[in-house]
Amino acid sequence: MLQTALHSWHAARGAKLVDFAGWHMPVLYTSLVEEHQAVRQRVGLFDVSHMGRLRFTGSDAENFLQELLTTDCAQLAVGDVKYSLVCQESGGILDDVLLYRREQEWALVVNASNREKLLEWFETHRRGRDIGLIDETTTTGMIAVQGPQSVALMTALGASSVASLKYYTFTEVVVGNIPCVVSRTGYTGEDGFELTCPATQATWLWEQLMAAGAALGIAPCGLGARDTLRLEAAMPLYGHEMDETMDPFTAGLAFGVRLKKTMPFIGRAALEAVKAVPTTRRRVGLKLSGKRIPREKMTILSNGVSVGYVSSGTQSPTLGYPLAMGYVPAELASPGTIVQIEIRGSAEPAEVCPLPFYRRPS
Repeated sequence: MLQTALHSWHAARGAKLVDFAGWHMPVLYTSLVEEHQAVRQRVGLFDVSHMGRLRFTGSDAENFLQELLTTDCAQLAVGDVKYSLVCQESGGILDDVLLYRREQEWALVVNASNREKLLEWFETHRRGRDIGLIDETTTTGMIAVQGPQSVALMTALGASSVASLKYYTFTEVVVGNIPCVVSRTGYTGEDGFELTCPATQATWLWEQLMAAGAALGIAPCGLGARDTLRLEAAMPLYGHEMDETMDPFTAGLAFGVRLKKTMPFIGRAALEAVKAVPTTRRRVGLKLSGKRIPREKMTILSNGVSVGYVSSGTQSPTLGYPLAMGYVPAELASPGTIVQIEIRGSAEPAEVCPLPFYRRPS
């Protein structure tokens, strides 16, 4: 398995390490609930260096990305970050990504499980063009600082300027004497930042963040808490809420698609057809009043008949009850509709509810 620059730190602190998309990653340090609540109430630190980081250079880079991404790259100003999707001709989703607009180049953060697939996809489409493609996944580290005390933590390390960053923008700033690219992004539903630095300095940056955050109640957090946090915030996960058989509109990701941008992109014709005649499935939130926990791929029933499936489920540490996201027919997607989830042979009642389940206080 691949290891991030922080792997030795995790192992030395007794983190439970698991295989995640080919990387040996910490799933938890103490308990999922403790780490989850640290992010909701104070500040947590995540190693997200397994995420793919790709850089694009050259005179054809912008047009290339316009052709392969669903967003309108031309609308981004330097310093902007934009959520986008990479689709097949059929409209199926190859990955959901974050696009960074820099002065003379572009960068993408992609899912760890899809990095190799996307590298091959990009290589195939860039041949014969002035496009440089640099995979910086192993030469850089990426750390997520998440929670209501995130600004205080960054300020403690001399990076108070990031307090003025707008959501989904980034800057280059020194954090604890280490040059970083800092974006106001995250995958938890809380305020926070994602810091990219040279891999050789990732452990030093992590240790400075931990030391400066001690007075703020900081906790190192694993991928287990990252999953429950993102699920409460109804953030989709590739391989769960979307895959190559799913289009962005059915997945509830229309905000990441710009059909009317001037340059056509791969999959646009198929997505125009889907928008004109929407599919019958909808992604919904589901909350349960019992104690049984819904899990991925469990069957959703209506009057004893299978009508859909759970894409993600958990016991919510913040809200105190089981919840899930899943897909049901459009006629069952209205909030308040009662369905059932088949959990270990029992049909457990579940109520369709609006997403997200949790929204941080303004």
